Amino acid sequence: MNSENRELIEQLNAHAPGFIGMLGGRVVEVDPEAGACTFEFNIGHEFCHSGDVIQGGFVTAMLDATMSHAAFGEQGDIINVATLEIKVSFFEPSRAGRYRCRGWLRKTGRSTGFMEAELHDENGLLTATATTTAKLVRRKPGSL
Repeated sequence: MNSENRELIEQLNAHAPGFIGMLGGRVVEVDPEAGACTFEFNIGHEFCHSGDVIQGGFVTAMLDATMSHAAFGEQGDIINVATLEIKVSFFEPSRAGRYRCRGWLRKTGRSTGFMEAELHDENGLLTATATTTAKLVRRKPGSL
């Protein structure tokens, strides 16, 4: 990993919302050229129902956060990503434990982005996917 990517990962992790930390999440890879980002999450039983099945809203939050961070990492002028629509498909129960979530930009315009993500458990099993349409808020030219 080059130093620019390492710095971007550190910046993304430093500015992550609190819920990402609650879910044991952190950015571990970013590929600005591909518009992709990878998170690792470590989900405890406090986010589960039926014993060890992660509640679907938390699965959705992992997918959504990863897609948003792909936009932040790829397009340096994006300051906010607001989900307009999200579709999540649950293929397997996501059980308490470690996960890798990879999100990427499918297509972006000036103010709209289309993104996708996949969530895999620590054994590589695909448990959920998501697609989203989001409003992209960009920094005004000349502002910090």
